[in-house]
Amino acid sequence: MEEVKAPEARPPNAYNVLRPAAPAGHHGALHMKLMQIRAAVPALAAVLILWGVWRVLQRDACGQQGTSAGPGRKPLPPAGQIAALPADGGAEFNRLIHEASPYLLQHARNPVDWHPWGPAAFAKAKKEGKPVFLSVGYSTCHWCHVMEHESFEHADVAKLLNEHFVAIKVDREERPEIDHLYMLATQLLTGRGGWPNSVWLTPDSKPWYAGTYFPREDRGGMSGFQTVLTRLAEVWRTRRKEVGARADEIAQAVARYAAGGHVETTGRLSYDLLDAALREAGESFDEAHGGFGGAPKFPPHGRLRLLRTLHRRTGDANALRLATRTLDAMALGGIRDHVAGGFHRYATDAVWLVPHFEKMLYDNAQLARAYADAHAATGEPRYRRVAVETFDWALREMRDPAGGFHSALDADSEGEEGKFYLWTRQEVLDVLGADDGERFCRVYGITAEGNFRDPVTGERPGTNIPHLAAPVEDHATREKLSADELRRLLTAAREKLLARRGKRVWPGRDDKVLTSWNALMISSLAHGGRVLKEPRYVDAAGRAADFILTHMRKGGRLLHTWRGGRARLGAYLDDYAFLADALLELHAATGEARRLREAQSLADELLARYADASGGGFFFTADDHEKLLARAKEPTDGPLPSGNAVAAEVLVRLAGLTGRKEYLDAAGTTLEAFQGFMARMPAETASMVLAAAAYLDAKAAGAPPARKPDAVADRKPVRIEAFASRRKAAPGETIDVELRLTIDKGWHVNSHRPLGKDLVATTVALAKGSPAALGEVDWPPGTKVKLELSPEALRVYEGTVRIAVPVRLAPAAAPGPAKLALTVTTQACNDRTCLAPATATLALPVEVERPGGR
Repeated sequence: MEEVKAPEARPPNAYNVLRPAAPAGHHGALHMKLMQIRAAVPALAAVLILWGVWRVLQRDACGQQGTSAGPGRKPLPPAGQIAALPADGGAEFNRLIHEASPYLLQHARNPVDWHPWGPAAFAKAKKEGKPVFLSVGYSTCHWCHVMEHESFEHADVAKLLNEHFVAIKVDREERPEIDHLYMLATQLLTGRGGWPNSVWLTPDSKPWYAGTYFPREDRGGMSGFQTVLTRLAEVWRTRRKEVGARADEIAQAVARYAAGGHVETTGRLSYDLLDAALREAGESFDEAHGGFGGAPKFPPHGRLRLLRTLHRRTGDANALRLATRTLDAMALGGIRDHVAGGFHRYATDAVWLVPHFEKMLYDNAQLARAYADAHAATGEPRYRRVAVETFDWALREMRDPAGGFHSALDADSEGEEGKFYLWTRQEVLDVLGADDGERFCRVYGITAEGNFRDPVTGERPGTNIPHLAAPVEDHATREKLSADELRRLLTAAREKLLARRGKRVWPGRDDKVLTSWNALMISSLAHGGRVLKEPRYVDAAGRAADFILTHMRKGGRLLHTWRGGRARLGAYLDDYAFLADALLELHAATGEARRLREAQSLADELLARYADASGGGFFFTADDHEKLLARAKEPTDGPLPSGNAVAAEVLVRLAGLTGRKEYLDAAGTTLEAFQGFMARMPAETASMVLAAAAYLDAKAAGAPPARKPDAVADRKPVRIEAFASRRKAAPGETIDVELRLTIDKGWHVNSHRPLGKDLVATTVALAKGSPAALGEVDWPPGTKVKLELSPEALRVYEGTVRIAVPVRLAPAAAPGPAKLALTVTTQACNDRTCLAPATATLALPVEVERPGGR
């Protein structure tokens, strides 16, 4: 997601190439996390020093940094040819050639014997008695490219890695749970973090040494990657028992922190948390340039949402001021792509001018929503323009033809960071002509000497980042034009420059579709479309949601990633929580009942598979996920909002929409589990604080009463309840009915598709005489089981099952009282026997209204 370079005044060392992914201030959540986790294992650094490698590998490098990312890559062969290659990739490739991740495929031609994460790599390490070298990055990461071209593409480095280590490459966006745990280890051991993340593990996956970027060779007092590999291989050979003991300590510390055990559950949920969060945000606010803290500056998504919500709730003028000052600064600065729309990842300086040029889907999703909300709060058209440009950029440049959204555009093209986005003054004049070109240069700060300074060398290559030193209205006065006329001229100029830029060599595109990131864009489009009254954005959100629900599920459960027609990897907390939130936004924008049903289904899955029954809150991984060092629980915001916070807010909303008290109770349990975090760092847990406020609002309004069913059929061991979405409807309208089957423990009923040929499926029908017709029933997939009574695998329903049944009143239905009689047929079985099939009738009283007579 982000790589954070060191400030210009202090070039990077082996650990300081990339600063931690946290707000730029010294008092950010990451700083607190590091202090807390290092306090838990104070002896670690001293032990490493005794090894004799710590000082050598920790020295500062004065003025040393990586080279550029190098020339473009050779294209990969067609899928058919790849499928015919051996498992190890053959002579030209390594094992990564068979992977789907764009990041892993970038390394498929390396002479390094890369393995993807999995049991085979660790089995090889155990068999050969080698440590594991784990390299974690992502496809649009500039310094990941640098380390590849400097080290991984070279035979001498590959020889060291292949001889002494088992090398594993991980895409942090595909496997965020692995990235999270081993980034904690790096932060613990070095006090810093970033990507590429380089971690050395024992064969049982425990970390014992870590860093980020390493140059290939020693330079300027900084140990190169070859030296690091040689010395760590020697440490492993001569001090393996000691390495194992330290790895055990580090793994225990990482597990304790990842589960949130380092912060006591103290304090209480109250509205005071909102005041504390606002106060903390104000203390770090940059009054001169907007944003929070100094350089580098990231879009402060959590704080912006906090400030917007506080203003909406209380009318706090200062909260609105902090938000709009930051939004204005970003909109004027070089972090915004003034030619095509959208925003780059972050600014390397304090004034928002020089960006790190990669463009991420999740940033633009959250920022487009922020600007749409600012327009709603102020009525200022400038915020609407930025929101529309950002949405349109995403729809134009990031949407996959299949319906979802791609993940990111690289910072690099033709081996240089930012080359695609930079302009010389002469090129602008060549494209626009003298008059229009000079005007554009004056407005957007384009000069002959260039405003772009290389953040590594400090040199000015004569290129420019288009930006606005002042609002267009101010420039209009200087240009002696009306603001509307100047905007018209600048729009025409940008279109010409965009056409010219489109002919350049494009930066790399990470074209995988991630459920969580897409959900953020879906939520933003649905919300933004409603706020801005732009139905096309709501339509785009609906199409993307349908894509995920259709193509990124297996056996009824979400998958995390899709690329080139193939969906894979089980979903994480963020995938479920963000998508449920997005579906609720679609429900708010369209009124479609199916969106509410789908959100409810996702929430039920969250509660069943991700909830921590003993400690409260939600784990990042499901209960049947691969066993790792720990199951993490994260309450703080990063570039993405906290999955626990979004889950809690979704549960609060669902409680209000469905009347199910258990949703509100689950939200409260989650929030109470993280009270300590909110009390200690309210601004860093902004999303959690907002969820707590929503929960307190719901409690103050009165917890929703447990809703009584509209009809019940109780025939042991199966109880069937029917809940109608409404009791009045006009002819031709649809009433959504939820059938809730509660099956006694030890029993099951066959699913609607039980797999066995002679088994009685669960069915739903309308009894004769009902003035209605059934729509398409939304069946749960059921659970696949193997029972003693059947040699075949069966698909069954167990526990509590919800079936969504749309019932459409007949166009000729007579006005007045009527009965909708649903018949439900089930066959209950246990491990030894089956009961006779049973049919229950549930009569739902409804009032048929006169058409147009409400």
